Amino acid sequence: MNDTTSALDVEWNHGTPRRARTAEPKIQIHWYDERTAILRQSKTVNYEAPFLYLLIGDERALLLDTGATADPQLFPLRATVDELLAQRTGDAAYPLVVAHSHGHNDHVAADPQFADRPATTIVGHDVDAVREFFGFGASWPVGSVFFELGGRELTVLGSPGHHRAAITIHDPRTGILLTGDTVLPGRLYAFDYPAFLATLDRLVAFAEEHEVSHVLGCHVEMRSEPGRDFPIGAGHQPGERAPQLTVAQLTQVRDAAHAVAARRGVHRFDDFLIYNQPRRLDMIKLVARGLAHKALRR
Repeated sequence: MNDTTSALDVEWNHGTPRRARTAEPKIQIHWYDERTAILRQSKTVNYEAPFLYLLIGDERALLLDTGATADPQLFPLRATVDELLAQRTGDAAYPLVVAHSHGHNDHVAADPQFADRPATTIVGHDVDAVREFFGFGASWPVGSVFFELGGRELTVLGSPGHHRAAITIHDPRTGILLTGDTVLPGRLYAFDYPAFLATLDRLVAFAEEHEVSHVLGCHVEMRSEPGRDFPIGAGHQPGERAPQLTVAQLTQVRDAAHAVAARRGVHRFDDFLIYNQPRRLDMIKLVARGLAHKALRR
């Protein structure tokens, strides 16, 4: 596979200072290649600022996640996706599958925008719906299945640990491994730790056997300085690090997760934090820091 590093040489929007006169676009769009778009919801709309992925095949497209905001006036995702599909296929109503890296609200909120869209399938958020749609059957979450877009066959892996119905998608066309909230440069919330460890083991094994150009999750929460994260709820993240990780960093996540498996709580590393079955106090501290940051911005 050709080196695609330059395809992610992007200055991502990261929110604006409070009372700034100029606002970011509600959705930032980056074409990784002519059939792969990466979208980021603006922090001026919702602090989560999730990344969404549009993969276009010869017969249908896949939209992975719908972001953190339902209101199409605040977050015009449906209109944006239709426009992108029209640009690349000539058909604003091109067949579309709306799936999710997992079912947390900041990844599914805009699903209703697609409810009346023609030739569109919206995959449910629970384990049974995900298993049935992708054809995992009784093998879930072990193993992998293929999902065809038409001349573009994706590999789908079950990835519970952060969420029971989480999936990871590998796209051989680009080599990108889409890991949702399971692996990203930020806080890795592992609510089911045994499942989280098993998922990381499977992802590393998969990456060792397949060409992976980038590991891309759905958020950036780390600063460019090693080991430093932004407070939760931050609406402006100047100096944030790039969203992509390498296979070596994926392996580091796996190794770090095993190293702290016997210790509940928060564990800090250069490129990520692991929340091993976070306790109530861990989450209180996280939220308190975020509230303090918001008060200072005022």
